[in-house]
Amino acid sequence: MINDLWYKNAIIYSLDLETFMDGNGDGCGDFEGLTRRLDYLDSLGIDTIWLAPFQPSPNRDNGYDISDFYGVDPRHGSSGDFVEFMNQANKRGMGVIIDLVVNHTSDKHPWFQKARRKDPRYYDWYIWSKKRPSNWNKGMVFPGVQKSTWTLDPKAHEYFYHRFYDFQPDLNMQNPEVRAEVRRILGYWLELGIAGFRVDAVPFILEESPLTAGKGAPYLHFDYLTELRQFLQWRSRDAVLLGEANVLPKQNMKYFGDEGDGIHMMFNFYVNQHLFYALAAADVRPLQKALHATRDIPETAQWGQFLRNHDELDLGRLTEAQRQAVFAAFGPKPEMQLYDRGIRRRLASMLSDRRRIELAYSIMFSLPGAPVIRYGDEIGMGEDLSLPEREAVRTVMQWSAEPNAGFSSARKPTHAVISSGPYGCEHVNVDAQRRDPGSLLNWMVKMIRLRKECPEIGWGLCTIIQTQTRGVLVLHFKWRDGELVTAHNFASEPQEVRFRIPGADDTVLVDLLGVTDAQPRRQGTYSITLDEYGHRWYRLGHAGYGLQHSRGVPIDKRRGP
Repeated sequence: MINDLWYKNAIIYSLDLETFMDGNGDGCGDFEGLTRRLDYLDSLGIDTIWLAPFQPSPNRDNGYDISDFYGVDPRHGSSGDFVEFMNQANKRGMGVIIDLVVNHTSDKHPWFQKARRKDPRYYDWYIWSKKRPSNWNKGMVFPGVQKSTWTLDPKAHEYFYHRFYDFQPDLNMQNPEVRAEVRRILGYWLELGIAGFRVDAVPFILEESPLTAGKGAPYLHFDYLTELRQFLQWRSRDAVLLGEANVLPKQNMKYFGDEGDGIHMMFNFYVNQHLFYALAAADVRPLQKALHATRDIPETAQWGQFLRNHDELDLGRLTEAQRQAVFAAFGPKPEMQLYDRGIRRRLASMLSDRRRIELAYSIMFSLPGAPVIRYGDEIGMGEDLSLPEREAVRTVMQWSAEPNAGFSSARKPTHAVISSGPYGCEHVNVDAQRRDPGSLLNWMVKMIRLRKECPEIGWGLCTIIQTQTRGVLVLHFKWRDGELVTAHNFASEPQEVRFRIPGADDTVLVDLLGVTDAQPRRQGTYSITLDEYGHRWYRLGHAGYGLQHSRGVPIDKRRGP
C-alpha cells in the first residue's frame, strides 16, 4: 500500500512547543497547548508534525542544548502530557517526528559534568585536547558570532571541541559506548510511538575526530547512517530518518545510501537556495539545473521540500553574484542578514506581495518530494529584527488579535509577540483568516488538499519541460496512468508559454485550480498564458485521477511503486 512508504507524500508541519500555544498560562508553549490546537492542524490538512527539541535544557540555543535525552522539559509539561498528546495526534491520523540532536549535548548534561572531572567512563564521550589545537578558530558554524571550535574547560584544564556554541560540547561519535547510547535514545522515543526523527547536523555526526583528521576535508563515517537505519527498522518498520544535511548534489547518494540503506529523507537545501534565486531574478535556469542535479535518488528515498525553517535562509551554495541578487531582493539591509551567508526573515515579509507568496508555495507543493511548512507561514507571519540572530523568526504563533496574539494568558510570554506593524497580530492571525474566504490560510488549505490529490508528485518521474522562457518553470509528472503538469511564472509581467508534452497527442490539460483548460494546438503542443507571478496545475485527460488514487492502491514490492 502507498501508506507503507507514508513519507513519500506526507504534509509536514514544523513547530516549536515554546512558541506555538501556551496551555497552562505560564507564558511558555507546552504539550497541553499543542494538544488543544491539533484540530486546527487537522483542518489544515497536516498529517505529520515535526517538533523542535522539547527535552530538558538550559535553553541557551532554542532547546538544542539538551541536558537529558529521556524526558520532557518541565516548561513544556510532563511525560504524561507528551503521551496524551501522542494519543490525540494518532487519533487524528497524524504522525509525529522529533528532533534527534546527538552531535552535541549541553555543557550542563551529567555526561559532560562527569567527563570534565575525568570520570573514566565518560571522559572519552567527548573530544579533548591537552593543548590548544592550531585550528582552534576554524570551522565555526556561526561565523561572526562564534569565536572558536575549541574552548578551555576550567575544571578539566583541557580543551574540548564544539562545532556549535561553546556551551554545546561535541559527543565523540567514534566511541562505541556513545553510539550505543544513541540507539537507546532512539529506542526510548520509538516505544512512545513517534513516527521518526529529524536528525540534526548529520554531516557533523559522521565526521571523524578533529584530532585524527588530516588537513583536507574530514572523513565521514557513512556506515553509521546504515547502522541507525538498521536499528530503526528492527524497532519500527515505519519510522523514518529525516536528515539535515546541506550538501552538494554529488554527495546525496552517500547519505541516502547506494542501496537505499541510509537515511530515508533529506531536506533539499540545494533546490531551496536556487528557488529563492529564481524568485529574486525571475530566472529559472539555475533552478532547473538544481532539480536535475538532485533528481536521482533511491526509489524508497524522498526529499523534504521547504521554503523557510527555524534558521536563517542559507544561501551558501549559490554563486557570489546569485547570493547578492537574493540579498538585494529579500534582505538588502545589514540587520536582515546573518553569518555572511543568509537572511533572517520570514517568507511573507521577504516576498511582500500576496501573489508571490502564493507562487512560492505553489512551486514548493509541486516540487518532487514531501512539502514541509513552517508554523505561521500559512497565515503570512513576519519577523522581529530587533531580536538577536535567528530569534527574529521564532516569535509566537499569532492565533488572534487578543493580547499576546492569543498564544498565552500570561502577563508576559517568554518569547516575543509581534503586536505592531503590518505583520502584527492585529492584522495577521488565524482567527481572522479562518473567517475570510479569500485569506492566505484558506488558500493554503486548498493547496494542501490539491497536493494530496496529486500522488504523482511524491511517487512519479519528474521531467522539466523546456519553454524557451527563462522566467517560467514547467514540470511534468508521470506515475502509472496519471500525468500532471505544473507551470509557474516568476516574472512580474504576464507570459505566453508554448511547450510540448511527448506522447500527449490530443489530450486536454484539465485546469485543477480553475476552469481554463488548455487545448492542444497540434499534436502534443500547448500554449498557455500565465499572469504575473501566475501558476497553473493541470492533469492530462481528466480531473478525477488523484481523488481515486490518493487513498492507497497496491504496490508490487518486487517492482517498486
